[in-house]
Amino acid sequence: MNLSSLLLTITAAGLAAAVFAPATQAATAPELLSGYTAQAGSPAVSARGQQFFTARHGREWSCASCHGAVPTKPGKHASTGKTIGALAPAFNPERFTDAAKAEKWFHRNCNDVVGRACTAAEKADVLSWLLTLKP
Repeated sequence: MNLSSLLLTITAAGLAAAVFAPATQAATAPELLSGYTAQAGSPAVSARGQQFFTARHGREWSCASCHGAVPTKPGKHASTGKTIGALAPAFNPERFTDAAKAEKWFHRNCNDVVGRACTAAEKADVLSWLLTLKP
């Protein structure tokens, strides 16, 4: 294989990866829950998720500070006042459909609420509770 063939092959592979990468991030809330549960090595407990969501963890805010105690309606960011769409997937079908986006927001919000990254078990518990919320 000459250099130009090799470069063409690498370029084609890179383009294919770029085209298909967004599809690999697609998910459903139950799929994400399954992944977090597997990482945690134990079943999710929705009651524990609700408690985690509404409690303060030594910081100024809880999850509920912005998302509401029952996150089935739009919330409002406690600091900026920016509207936040409903968090529960049954009330906002866009929630938890992108694994990278879910991880990004868990990372940011857990840092604000808990002062650290949330564990897989904490994510599983919260997501399992959110999945129990139905119209």
